[in-house]
Amino acid sequence: MKRAQELFSPEDHQAITAAVVAAEQKTAAEIVPVVANDSGRYDRAEDSAGLWLGLIAFIITWAMYPTVPVEVGDWSGNHPVVQLAAYVVVIVVGYILGASLATQIPGLRRLFTPAEQMSDECWKAARAIFFDKRVHHTADATGVLIYFSLYEHRAVVLADQNTLDLLGQERINELCREMIEQVKSANLTEAMTKTIETLGIELGKLLPRQADDVNELSDALVIIE
Repeated sequence: MKRAQELFSPEDHQAITAAVVAAEQKTAAEIVPVVANDSGRYDRAEDSAGLWLGLIAFIITWAMYPTVPVEVGDWSGNHPVVQLAAYVVVIVVGYILGASLATQIPGLRRLFTPAEQMSDECWKAARAIFFDKRVHHTADATGVLIYFSLYEHRAVVLADQNTLDLLGQERINELCREMIEQVKSANLTEAMTKTIETLGIELGKLLPRQADDVNELSDALVIIE
């Protein structure tokens, strides 16, 4: 998986910034686009991958390791202690290998991460950025955060109170779903710009730009590594 910094070319950054500028020419809302590599650490997913690989390694070793009764005084066979040591070693090695692979391969780690957990982590991260980037701090409570997390393949749109009251939570949820579908059929830059354009059109009718409107937040794409 490409990291967010590598995913966007200078032209992509320019396209997204231009989309924000164009949208804010229509509306008093302040739109902030953000893309993050991931929204959570997901240590449990790595542990789960390690446990599964350790278990598989144990089963394979157990099936291949012949169990021969050992008589008292007979040192020619495989002693149970040796077998037990072998089992412990393969389980530990399997666990370490599985956890390491899950750390390095996002797709593998995602298999062991519950969808609900990924959604929760994305919401938490988006809310944190909403405050860290001062999207909530506009004069008329008109900030809108468009957040996409690469690892989870999830989008979150958060609107400050004034904008939320005008758009409605149901429409905001629809925008999230539409953006995710657009990412599947196009690239993330196109999906981002399309979502920004849609917001500009809809908010232009509900919250039109005023003559004395001041640009309070940066129009540039924010990358969270």
